[in-house]
Amino acid sequence: MRVAGFGMRRSATLASLAEALERLEAQYGPADRLAVAESMYQLVECLGEARGLETLAVPDAALAAAETLTHSPHSRQARGTGSVAEAVAVLAAEPGATLLGPRLVSPDRCATAAMASAAMTRDIPAGDTT
Repeated sequence: MRVAGFGMRRSATLASLAEALERLEAQYGPADRLAVAESMYQLVECLGEARGLETLAVPDAALAAAETLTHSPHSRQARGTGSVAEAVAVLAAEPGATLLGPRLVSPDRCATAAMASAAMTRDIPAGDTT
Protein backbone atom coordinates (compact mmCIF):
# COMPACT_ATOMS: atom_id res chain seq x y z
CA MET A 1 0.00 0.00 0.00
CA ARG A 2 1.30 3.44 -0.95
CA VAL A 3 0.24 6.52 0.99
CA ALA A 4 0.69 10.06 -0.32
CA GLY A 5 1.21 12.52 2.53
CA PHE A 6 0.69 16.27 2.24
CA GLY A 7 1.98 19.43 3.83
CA MET A 8 0.83 22.88 2.80
CA ARG A 9 0.80 26.59 3.39
CA ARG A 10 -2.42 28.36 4.32
CA SER A 11 -2.52 29.75 0.78
CA ALA A 12 -2.61 26.27 -0.80
CA THR A 13 -5.50 25.45 -3.11
CA LEU A 14 -7.00 22.22 -4.34
CA ALA A 15 -5.01 22.78 -7.56
CA SER A 16 -1.78 23.05 -5.49
CA LEU A 17 -2.46 19.66 -3.93
CA ALA A 18 -3.51 18.06 -7.21
CA GLU A 19 -0.33 19.25 -8.93
CA ALA A 20 1.85 17.96 -6.09
CA LEU A 21 0.06 14.59 -6.24
CA GLU A 22 0.48 14.40 -10.02
CA ARG A 23 4.24 14.98 -9.67
CA LEU A 24 4.45 12.38 -6.92
CA GLU A 25 2.50 9.75 -8.85
CA ALA A 26 4.54 10.39 -12.00
CA GLN A 27 7.65 9.47 -10.02
CA TYR A 28 6.38 6.66 -7.75
CA GLY A 29 3.13 5.36 -9.23
CA PRO A 30 -0.44 5.76 -8.00
CA ALA A 31 -1.29 6.35 -4.35
CA ASP A 32 -3.69 3.99 -2.60
CA ARG A 33 -4.58 6.51 0.12
CA LEU A 34 -3.94 10.13 1.03
CA ALA A 35 -2.76 11.39 4.43
CA VAL A 36 -2.57 14.73 6.15
CA ALA A 37 -2.18 16.25 9.61
CA GLU A 38 -5.54 16.62 11.36
CA SER A 39 -5.24 20.41 11.37
CA MET A 40 -5.01 20.44 7.53
CA TYR A 41 -7.58 17.73 6.83
CA GLN A 42 -10.37 19.54 4.97
CA LEU A 43 -8.57 20.46 1.73
CA VAL A 44 -6.90 17.06 1.33
CA GLU A 45 -10.23 15.36 2.00
CA CYS A 46 -11.65 17.28 -0.99
CA LEU A 47 -8.80 15.96 -3.15
CA GLY A 48 -9.44 12.43 -1.89
CA GLU A 49 -13.14 12.67 -2.71
CA ALA A 50 -12.33 13.96 -6.21
CA ARG A 51 -9.89 11.06 -6.77
CA GLY A 52 -11.96 8.37 -5.02
CA LEU A 53 -9.25 7.86 -2.37
CA GLU A 54 -9.60 7.53 1.38
CA THR A 55 -7.99 10.36 3.35
CA LEU A 56 -6.29 9.47 6.63
CA ALA A 57 -5.80 12.05 9.39
CA VAL A 58 -2.62 11.92 11.47
CA PRO A 59 -2.65 13.65 14.87
CA ASP A 60 -0.52 16.80 14.77
CA ALA A 61 1.16 15.76 18.02
CA ALA A 62 2.50 12.58 16.35
CA LEU A 63 4.44 14.41 13.61
CA ALA A 64 7.59 14.91 15.68
CA ALA A 65 7.96 11.13 16.13
CA ALA A 66 8.46 10.46 12.40
CA GLU A 67 11.87 10.20 10.74
CA THR A 68 12.01 12.40 7.63
CA LEU A 69 14.45 12.73 4.75
CA THR A 70 13.94 16.49 4.50
CA HIS A 71 15.02 18.78 7.35
CA SER A 72 13.25 22.10 6.78
CA PRO A 73 14.04 24.55 9.62
CA HIS A 74 10.68 26.28 9.03
CA SER A 75 8.76 23.01 9.27
CA ARG A 76 10.75 21.92 12.32
CA GLN A 77 9.92 25.18 14.11
CA ALA A 78 6.25 25.29 13.09
CA ARG A 79 5.35 21.58 13.29
CA GLY A 80 8.16 19.78 15.10
CA THR A 81 9.19 17.76 12.04
CA GLY A 82 11.56 18.20 9.12
CA SER A 83 8.72 17.67 6.63
CA VAL A 84 5.00 17.46 7.34
CA ALA A 85 4.34 15.63 4.04
CA GLU A 86 6.97 12.99 4.77
CA ALA A 87 5.90 12.59 8.40
CA VAL A 88 2.20 12.07 7.67
CA ALA A 89 2.97 9.69 4.78
CA VAL A 90 5.15 7.39 6.86
CA LEU A 91 2.93 7.57 9.96
CA ALA A 92 -0.26 6.82 8.03
CA ALA A 93 1.30 3.94 6.07
CA GLU A 94 1.58 1.79 9.23
CA PRO A 95 4.53 0.79 11.39
CA GLY A 96 7.57 -0.24 9.39
CA ALA A 97 6.64 1.94 6.40
CA THR A 98 9.40 3.59 4.40
CA LEU A 99 9.54 6.81 2.44
CA LEU A 100 10.11 6.29 -1.27
CA GLY A 101 12.02 9.56 -1.50
CA PRO A 102 12.04 13.16 -0.26
CA ARG A 103 8.97 15.35 -0.57
CA LEU A 104 8.11 17.01 -3.86
CA VAL A 105 6.90 20.61 -4.09
CA SER A 106 3.94 21.87 -6.11
CA PRO A 107 4.75 24.34 -8.93
CA ASP A 108 3.21 27.21 -6.92
CA ARG A 109 5.32 26.16 -3.87
CA CYS A 110 2.21 26.06 -1.64
CA ALA A 111 2.00 22.27 -1.16
CA THR A 112 4.35 19.37 -0.64
CA ALA A 113 3.72 15.67 -1.11
CA ALA A 114 5.66 12.54 -0.18
CA MET A 115 5.00 8.83 -0.78
CA ALA A 116 5.49 6.06 1.75
CA SER A 117 5.09 2.35 1.24
CA ALA A 118 3.77 0.03 3.92
CA ALA A 119 6.01 -2.83 4.92
CA MET A 120 5.12 -6.01 3.09
CA THR A 121 4.11 -8.74 5.49
CA ARG A 122 2.71 -12.15 4.90
CA ASP A 123 1.07 -14.62 7.21
CA ILE A 124 3.21 -17.71 7.62
CA PRO A 125 1.37 -20.80 8.89
CA ALA A 126 2.69 -22.29 12.14
CA GLY A 127 5.48 -24.76 11.46
CA ASP A 128 6.20 -23.41 7.96
CA THR A 129 9.88 -22.47 7.62
CA THR A 130 9.80 -21.35 4.00
